[in-house]
Amino acid sequence: MIIDPADLDPQSLYKLLIGSVVPRPIAWTSSVSREGTRNLAPFSFFTVASRQPPMLCISLGPPPETEAGSERSAKDTLSNIEETREFVINIVSVHLSNKMYESSKNYPPEADEFEKAGLTPAPCEVVGPPRIEEAGVSMECTLDRVLPLGSDHLVIGRMVRFHVRDELYQNGRIDVAGLDPLGRLAGNYTKIETIFELPADNL
Repeated sequence: MIIDPADLDPQSLYKLLIGSVVPRPIAWTSSVSREGTRNLAPFSFFTVASRQPPMLCISLGPPPETEAGSERSAKDTLSNIEETREFVINIVSVHLSNKMYESSKNYPPEADEFEKAGLTPAPCEVVGPPRIEEAGVSMECTLDRVLPLGSDHLVIGRMVRFHVRDELYQNGRIDVAGLDPLGRLAGNYTKIETIFELPADNL
């Protein structure tokens, strides 16, 4: 089957995209408004943008009504980042899945989403927004640029500090199995069940 994206309505096209680009890591993004209100929202359009200097990117857009999250949460995050030029990306471990889901709900902009999700805000070294104390890995970022792309906004941040739990830092690497990261599929989630090297004879 060959599909021309121009023939699809936005919702149908989105379903094909999120079902094909899998699994996706989740950028559990903490930011602070100019007034000091803490915001927390997960975004699965997330990856490394540059190795040197280290840069991360997240794509923020209004999710469809059937998806967890809200246009409000994306709008608050984008506004906070543009105003303060700082944010933190926390990695979601499986045992934090329900708290991550709670933070994706459509709260009013004055709500403290750390409190709503039952999470502990921890201070950062360089940026003002807090990291999630319970997260195994958190990355402090300063804003490099925001690029409007179609219906979304690509936020590119320079990563200025790593926070890694001691037990997850092994010989200069992250213990991925110990981190137990949550991945996003189409409408569902996944965790790492098997880790292997290639080439492999049993595949």
